[in-house]
Amino acid sequence: MMKVLIVGSNGRVGSQLIDKLVEKGHFVYAGTRRDNMTSNSSQVRYVQIDLSDSPEVIAEQMSDAEAVFFTAGSKGKNLLQIDLNGAVKVMRAAELKKIKRFIMLSSVFALEQDKWNESFLKGITDYNIAKHFADQWLINNTKLDYTILQPGALKEIPGSGKIDVNIDKAGENSIENVVNALAHCLQEPATIGKVITMCDGETPIQDALQNL
Repeated sequence: MMKVLIVGSNGRVGSQLIDKLVEKGHFVYAGTRRDNMTSNSSQVRYVQIDLSDSPEVIAEQMSDAEAVFFTAGSKGKNLLQIDLNGAVKVMRAAELKKIKRFIMLSSVFALEQDKWNESFLKGITDYNIAKHFADQWLINNTKLDYTILQPGALKEIPGSGKIDVNIDKAGENSIENVVNALAHCLQEPATIGKVITMCDGETPIQDALQNL
């Protein structure tokens, strides 16, 4: 059992990730900018994480978390402040708290600019730019034990429990599969220090992540 902080716990991925981590026996600090959230579960505690705050203030809200998931997003409304600098602030806060494990939900091919003009990525260039520089900061400007998971388009469809990783072409991703992949990353040492592109596929999630 680990104590885990999810930043962006009210989002489509974050809200399901809470349930998945609790199912696996972890204690979850559910980070949200709202200050009046409560949970009926003894394994979940809501904490206020406002990404407009300084890294020092954010760090104060991390309690005794042993790992951090960053799943927050502005839905295109505030990419620089939330998707880019908000992520960097949480990384800095984690280092202030001496939390080593950091799992980032990113975007497929965010670090491969030559693919941004392909049809499946057109229209989200600004989002890719924000994710690109957030991912670069995590890799090059921190000493965190990071995993960067980069799925393509998220779909509200049933998860198959099977994915492809290190893909050459983007594909659809059920939110359930992405949530399961994130949860498996927490317990799979092979994912540390890796950037993992993914889509729904043919390999059981645990096997795909063990054999990176």
